[in-house]
Amino acid sequence: MQDRQEQISQVVVTAGQMRDIEKRIFAAGMPVVALMEKVAGLIARRIQALISSPVKKSRIGILVGPGHNGGDALVVARELHFCGYEVWIYSPFSKLKELTSQHLQYAQSLGIPVYQTVAQLPNSDFLIDGLFGFGLERTLTDPIALEINQLNELSVPIISIDLPSGLHTDTGEVLGTAIRATHTFCLGLWKLAFLQDQALNYLGKAELIDFDIPLAEVQAVLGDTPKIKRITRAIALSTLPLPRPPVTHKYKEGHLLLICGSRRYAGGAILTGLGARASGVGMLSIAVPESLKPLLVSHLPEALIVGCPETETGAIAHLQLPENTDLSSFNAIACGPGLTRDATPIVQEVLQSDAPLLLDADGLNILAQMGTIPTLKKRQALTVLTPHTGEFQRLFPDIADAKDRVLAVREAAAQSGAVILLKGARTAIANPQGAVWINPESTPALARGGSGDVLTGLLSGLLAQAATKQITVENIVATAAWWHSQAGILAAQERTELGVDAFTLTQYLMKALT
Repeated sequence: MQDRQEQISQVVVTAGQMRDIEKRIFAAGMPVVALMEKVAGLIARRIQALISSPVKKSRIGILVGPGHNGGDALVVARELHFCGYEVWIYSPFSKLKELTSQHLQYAQSLGIPVYQTVAQLPNSDFLIDGLFGFGLERTLTDPIALEINQLNELSVPIISIDLPSGLHTDTGEVLGTAIRATHTFCLGLWKLAFLQDQALNYLGKAELIDFDIPLAEVQAVLGDTPKIKRITRAIALSTLPLPRPPVTHKYKEGHLLLICGSRRYAGGAILTGLGARASGVGMLSIAVPESLKPLLVSHLPEALIVGCPETETGAIAHLQLPENTDLSSFNAIACGPGLTRDATPIVQEVLQSDAPLLLDADGLNILAQMGTIPTLKKRQALTVLTPHTGEFQRLFPDIADAKDRVLAVREAAAQSGAVILLKGARTAIANPQGAVWINPESTPALARGGSGDVLTGLLSGLLAQAATKQITVENIVATAAWWHSQAGILAAQERTELGVDAFTLTQYLMKALT
């Protein structure tokens, strides 16, 4: 049972894929009416658990649309009515699907009042949104758009069924207007909108209502390996390079070279190094301008700090690695945080190496100036790019305006041949073969300077270890994104969202795994 639940929790579907899965279920003999009863029963029980009060039964308004989402809502209305809640129905549509119309007729026979306009609605403690389900593509216009805006202004908690009405199922785009839910029950399988940044202000707290879709039906539509996956705790922990073998040594646990920092941005080198330290990498070398060497030694005494000649502006002028060491000696290289654009020759040099390479911050800005696609096409080794939205726009100006972040990151990976980690509230990762991983949880506490430097160190340290253990690179990138966000979430719980500076974040990385 746990294995199935874990697999289901990773699956993400588009509207078209969900339709195909449902068609297979119905073709196999599951009656639509039976599935509606099952799903609505699960929803009704969860609603009662959410709104239960020892003092009184809540008054609940049910918003009913013309399709089967409205039918689900009507069954919920009936069940809550039978449980003693005061229920009323808002049904503004003149034409309903046959099954939905039958449920409305029965609800009226039970004496549940029905209203056609928001102006008529009595007060309520909660609203249940069943206006539109998955698959909505048209822009909502008046009068329903106006009514939705009025519902949002009621300042009443809204629980949406499957998806807040008015959101595009795949992109999370607001189609004119949309319900601003405080809680959303996603039905059966996670829809892509739940993992798109632009939908997050409308979803509230989201949870999956698993109504036992057979895995065989999911696999028949998506294949054995779905192209889009949610990163779960179980899959992230299973990807970590643990346990270590009883007999090992530091170079078997990965040797990482960080190239970062400048006189102006010394903190970037420190934070990146602290992130790498937390990864457990066996050997850590950090190349910085010579003037920063004492500072780095004081913060990271276990690392080999390589002082390099510097420019007049305090950037690294050229790499000066230890004798008998070259870039091919390292299992991974990370380059960029705090570097400044005066270090362009350094980025050019590492791009010509045959070591796995992670570029971030100024490493990305320099790459964009060089020409992202033609430069990366020349590389034979693995490249990982970790841009935020602004850096992504500079790297891939032809696709940066895409409303669908998942589509954008997938296209960028295909064009560049790199693994792309696009930072955001829902960080998306894609490989050149079109597979996408999405981090389903994060916190705005991470919107702080230096947070990305910590991720660069953590991720590159894991990459160096993955190179020695034959761990799939894309999985390790996804694991780093998950680990970084979980540390932020834990820190915010203990310190509030205002109390998670980048240095503090590094202190929660190990706590997040326990």
